[in-house]
Parts: sequence; C-alpha cells; structure tokens
Amino acid sequence: MKPKLLQVKDLHVHFKTYAGIVQAVRGVSFELYEGETLAIVGESGSGKSVTSNALMKLIPQPPGIYAGGEILFNGRDIIPLSDKEMAKIRGNDIAMIFQDPMTSLNPTMKIGKQITEVILQHKAASRSDAKERAMELLNLVGIPFPEKRYKQYPHELSGGMRQRIVIAIALAANPKLLIADEPTTALDVTIQAQILELMKDIQKRSNTSIIFITHDLGVVANVADRVAVMYAGQIVEYGTVNEIFYNPKHPYTWGLLGSMPDLSNSSDELLRTIPGSPPNLIHPPVGDAFAPRNEFAMAIDYEAEPPMFQVSPTHFAKTWLLHPDAPKIDVPQVVQQRIDRYVKEGEA
Repeated sequence: MKPKLLQVKDLHVHFKTYAGIVQAVRGVSFELYEGETLAIVGESGSGKSVTSNALMKLIPQPPGIYAGGEILFNGRDIIPLSDKEMAKIRGNDIAMIFQDPMTSLNPTMKIGKQITEVILQHKAASRSDAKERAMELLNLVGIPFPEKRYKQYPHELSGGMRQRIVIAIALAANPKLLIADEPTTALDVTIQAQILELMKDIQKRSNTSIIFITHDLGVVANVADRVAVMYAGQIVEYGTVNEIFYNPKHPYTWGLLGSMPDLSNSSDELLRTIPGSPPNLIHPPVGDAFAPRNEFAMAIDYEAEPPMFQVSPTHFAKTWLLHPDAPKIDVPQVVQQRIDRYVKEGEA
C-alpha cells in the first residue's frame, strides 16, 4: 500500500452571507495516496470547488469559515497555518489548475517568463537553469515548437495550448499534489481528450497525486483510480472507479450515470435529467438531502440522515437503501444499459 499523502477528516466550510450562513461543505472525509488520482464529481453547487479551494486554503476569511475538521497533508494539519506558512506549500507541494486558462495567465507577460518566474520563486536556480527547466516542461506537456512558444503571449496560443501552459506552470516546482478544477470544461471534445491523456501521462512519469474536480462522470472513467460523488456539500458515494461505474449504489450516482449521453446509440432517446434542484444550504434539509429528487425515497429519508454504509472494503454509500430492512431496488434500466456498455467496451 502506498503512503497517504492527504487525509481530509470531517471538513466543514461555511460562508457568511446577508441571507444567512451557507453550509457549503458538510462533513467531508476522504484520503489520497501517493501517485493516485481521485475524482470528485457532482452538479454545480455540490461543494466540489469549495472543497478543492479549501485544500489550498484559498477560502477567503471572511466570508469563509473553516467550521470544523482537519486537512492533513503529509500528516500536518494545514488549517491552522498562517498565510506565510501556506505560501511555502502552495506551488511547492500543492499546485492547482483552474478551469479557464486565460484567468490563470498574465496576458501582458510572455509564456516563457511566466514559467521561469514560478521556477525561480520556488527553486534555487539560475535564470539559465530556469529556462532549461521551462523548455523541459513545455516538451513534457506536448507544446510543439517550444522555443517559439516560449517567446509568445497567451493570446497567440489556442485554448488547448494555453491549458497546457497552465499545467506546465503548475508542474514547475514538482508538486506532490495537483488539483485540477474542471480543467477541460472550456475546451472542445477533441482537445479535452488530449488534456486528459496528458494528465494521465504526467502522473505515470512523475508519480504526482491528482485530485480531479468535474461535473461529468464520463470524463473520469479512464482517468481516476477512485471517485467521490458529492451532493449538497457531502460525499454520498465513494469507491474505486470500477465500483462507481459498474456497481453504483446511491440514487444520485444512478442519476449522474443515467444522464450521460450515449454517443454509441443512434436512437432518438431523449437525454435523461435528474428532476428538481439541489437544496438551499442555508437551511439544509432534514434527513437525506437528495430525498426530494429521489424516486425511490422512503419515509425515513425525510426524517433521518443516512449513515455511510460500507459496500466493500473500498466502497461506501450514504443511502438508506443499503439498510438491511430496506426494500431491494434494482438499478434503473437506463443506468444498467450504461453499465453494460462500459463492461462491453472494457472487454473490447
């Protein structure tokens, strides 16, 4: 077993607003091992990005509040650390790739300088060494004609190339953990696939641990080792990628899988959606937060919050449907069709 790099224990993050306190993250716990990729998936507003920003202590305080829990990085809780102490960790040990590369890059500065400045800030290196390292990174992330791109500005590059540059900057100080917050959302499907393949390749070469934040379960199928499904600020299902895709247990996971478009099906079947909307986390609902949108909800779902039931040593789900006394509910047909397709593609 590889050593644990990160342990998040019962994390609570709140935000003070004029309307009240938003409980954006409510008791999130998970672990990340060295060289592993964990995908955190869920709809907008589920708490994914707040969780990822909390891991780097990028939550502005105020209005943000770390209301409870621990974030142990290499065994050290980073929540009590000062901004000065966190500055040594950001970039050096934990780096982040954001959704829109144009907001991450300085439009007035050439690409090469943006990469070398990060290297010089975090590593003891001369300018010539920093340039040499920058060229290595440009090659690593698959930038053609790196000498030419080194001297260009961000607006002279395509969206896919800009995202590769952002990845190169994130890797500049050889971080142990890379957090990718929806890194392919702004890209077209072809470039998206290339960026995902690039991140897999980088992980194999450098043994970097990756947390991949996305709203699209399909994106993580071939990237993640484990998946955490988030809803209403909580992790509702957690397991290996095979367990989540081939043996999902939570009705919300069923909904996410069922709403994925089946590009191999030429029929006129309408795209499924999950009915309703996520709850208002100023006033979190009593019981199971997903109950109002769950066609299989039972009376207890509106009365008591379900515990995290263990399905296997690596698979857990927060649903009363796993209680021994609950009625047996078969996976919905449309979800089973998706699962059967994944199995068939895996055997091909």
